[in-house]
Amino acid sequence: MKVMAIGTLNAPLTPEQRAEIMPKEVPHTLKMYLEGQIEQFWFRKDTGPIFLMNTESVEEATSAVDGMPLVAGGYATYQFWPVGPLAPLALLLQGK
Repeated sequence: MKVMAIGTLNAPLTPEQRAEIMPKEVPHTLKMYLEGQIEQFWFRKDTGPIFLMNTESVEEATSAVDGMPLVAGGYATYQFWPVGPLAPLALLLQGK
């Protein structure tokens, strides 16, 4: 299953918070990527990180992201959207 996880900072990080949390957040994110939980990632300045996750369920994606330092520390929250192939494309194949 694919899940889009869209992050939002609860408030801008102070320089001190950034110096404390990001050295933990970045390796944690890289570990999730190398383990295959995060398939792709992007960043939007107006919201924050966006992950395309490869998980068994939305609940699994939520649990994985809840362990990230920014979320566990109360600095960020995520919205989760299950996604899949563009269903209307199947209409093109009905004649076959």
